[in-house]
Amino acid sequence: NDGPILPVEFLRISTNARVTLVIDSESKPLITLWNLMDTNSFQVAFDSLREREGTIKKRIHSVNIRSTPRTNIERTIQGWLKDKKLDYAIWTGLYLNNKCQEKRPTADEIVIHLKSLEGIELERAKEYILKTPEQVDTSYRKVIMEKLNW
Repeated sequence: NDGPILPVEFLRISTNARVTLVIDSESKPLITLWNLMDTNSFQVAFDSLREREGTIKKRIHSVNIRSTPRTNIERTIQGWLKDKKLDYAIWTGLYLNNKCQEKRPTADEIVIHLKSLEGIELERAKEYILKTPEQVDTSYRKVIMEKLNW
């Protein structure tokens, strides 16, 4: 519960119509969560995350304590790595897709999407948001919880 402070929000309409978290420079920064992977091999960790997320290699991002950060996000994570005395961080670097017309949706647009769901899609979407740890208290989550009475 003491990961890097990053701007994240529920913005991506992902597989099974769930609305998932993404790193988004326009969002409010908050303390993220993290976990150690059970390997000493960067490649094994990278491949494991890629497989778990069901995505392609270019969607798995990483930074290490010796690399030159290319973005503010990488710079933030690298500083956090140094504080934690860790060598690498890897994460899924997804953002908007064609389900959002590749534009940043408003909170109301996300609510409209969620209201349109039924059955298992609605259950999965609701479960993702409700099971997200409480410390991930984003502005969209507040709107979703309030407008959908979750």
